[in-house]
Amino acid sequence: MHAPADHPHDVPAAPGWAVGVDVGGTFTDLAALDAAGGVHTRKVLSTPADQSAGVARALAALGATPADVRRVAHGTTVVTNLLLERTGARAVLCATAGATDLLELRRQERAALYDLGAHHPPPLVPPDRVVAVPERVAPEGVARALDPAAARAVADAVAELSPEIVAVALLHAYADARHEELLAAALAERLPGVDVVCSSSVLPEIREYERTATTVAEAYARPAVARYLARLADRLREGGYPPADVMTSGGGVRAAADAARHAASLALSGPAGGVIGAAAAARAAGFERALTIDIGGTSADVGLVLDGEPLVERGGAVAGVPIALPRVLVETVSAGGGSLLWVDDGGALRAGPRSAGAEPGPAAFGRGGTRPTITDAHVVLGNIRAGALSGGVTLDRAAAERAVGEVAARLGATPERVARAGIAAADAEMARALRRVSVERGVDPRSCVLVAFGGGGPLHACGLAERLSVTRVLVPPHAGVLSAVGLALGEERREAIRSVVSPAALVDGAAVRALAEQLAAAAGPGEVRRWWARARYHGQGYELEVPFEPGDTGEGIAARFAQAHAARSGFTLDRPVELVSARHTASRPARPFAFARRGATAWSPATLRDDGGSLDAVVRGAVTVALPDATMFVAAGWGARALPTGGWLLERDP
Repeated sequence: MHAPADHPHDVPAAPGWAVGVDVGGTFTDLAALDAAGGVHTRKVLSTPADQSAGVARALAALGATPADVRRVAHGTTVVTNLLLERTGARAVLCATAGATDLLELRRQERAALYDLGAHHPPPLVPPDRVVAVPERVAPEGVARALDPAAARAVADAVAELSPEIVAVALLHAYADARHEELLAAALAERLPGVDVVCSSSVLPEIREYERTATTVAEAYARPAVARYLARLADRLREGGYPPADVMTSGGGVRAAADAARHAASLALSGPAGGVIGAAAAARAAGFERALTIDIGGTSADVGLVLDGEPLVERGGAVAGVPIALPRVLVETVSAGGGSLLWVDDGGALRAGPRSAGAEPGPAAFGRGGTRPTITDAHVVLGNIRAGALSGGVTLDRAAAERAVGEVAARLGATPERVARAGIAAADAEMARALRRVSVERGVDPRSCVLVAFGGGGPLHACGLAERLSVTRVLVPPHAGVLSAVGLALGEERREAIRSVVSPAALVDGAAVRALAEQLAAAAGPGEVRRWWARARYHGQGYELEVPFEPGDTGEGIAARFAQAHAARSGFTLDRPVELVSARHTASRPARPFAFARRGATAWSPATLRDDGGSLDAVVRGAVTVALPDATMFVAAGWGARALPTGGWLLERDP
């Protein structure tokens, strides 16, 4: 890999403020990095009907002169909400005749292996809006040509379905896109003003189902994303702010106008920013390996940082919709502060996946909630102290005790025991997710620091670390708004993907260099360039991604793959290695931030002792520490010391 610096934060700072704005279900968080290295945060209520209004309110609350704001980076849940609520565009899919049922057939796997009543969500395009295209490209070449007259007939059939947008995904278009291009031209002529999305542009890789599903997701989300980003651009322009950049699932940001044409890549926009912020905080504290846990009100997001950078993998499903684009590894579980404690039919205490949400919220919030949540359990145990929280919430301990007490009475246990058991159940669920993102990738959790952030991360950090045998926990500065910090730190990035599908032994150095140059040309200009190849043993169904450079050979990439396979799976095979595809990123590092300013009061957390007195820079558990935007619990057997970078390092007693 070629890079002018070890990490983007080594690049000299540019003048002006870099602002990150992360939109959540309840709050919109803002973090602004000024030229002197200071951090300024704001938290305002989100505006679900129009997220851009919340972004504008957060910028107004910052109080900075618009001319002083150099950059606005934004993380949005628009795509995720569209997929969850099924409120996207009316799309029509054009698919090869004989292969029009891909979205329904999926991979022919069950939604749940042992639950015959579970079903996959319906496809984004129903069967009656799939149009067969009389063409076929086979591995050996064109088996059935698409002539212009047939393309016009398909366009007529599509027009009768009154689409808002059209997706075109033909067999093997990753290798030969001519039929898709011919059909796209016919559709554009027949339906002027209707956008056409081709799979050869969205995801030029093998695997027909994933390529088709990703293309349909792009078409389904693109119109709404374009409208939202246009509204956001208008609000920023009216306020005198620069145009926004938008975080992608892959961890880079791209200009809003560009992002509007890559809607599917925004599905994990916000969570990716959190892992980027966690990686930056870990590097500043001297850690190159980290597990990350971001605990919010309804869910927890876990991630992995290796060699100081978030791990990026080929994407998975979002709201049941496969999106096979590169994304920062984030796994979400239904365990957050609002997760409900309840008793199942077998008399067992459960935590989640149902949530109290923002309204009415936990009973302790005093907004009408009566059912106990994880937050109420913490209040009952004294892990969250009564008083005011961020967002204007005042805790009601008596209400929390009543709610937990009702469940305790049903179980014949004390409220304190139920509270501890509920928290333990949530910790177990999150610990399983942390093991999945680490152990399943050949990473020993004990070799990592656990970076805990979000409103609930620092509360659960010690309990999670003990379950994983992790001995160090990093609670970063501004833990409650770290996703917004990560957005402000995000680098501008463009990506290019291309299928290869060739035995590695047949790919010589000249071919690797030509491939690297083609990808670089497709991605466009960039100061930092990186290349990855996805490879597998012959006969395997899935691949591992390994880095390569233009000077490599196929055999060199194969050797690197074998090392990665041994680390991930614990063995190698005596089989030829195949190169399946290649990926390239061209990026420009954004505002660096060193996290290392001694005496920077904006990063100094406030602390409280049980008797209300102040704490020294080193504390021992069990004790609750009130941070500016979160609450940290230092468990018995743990010590915590304030870091000169801000934040806290918690270490377990030997």
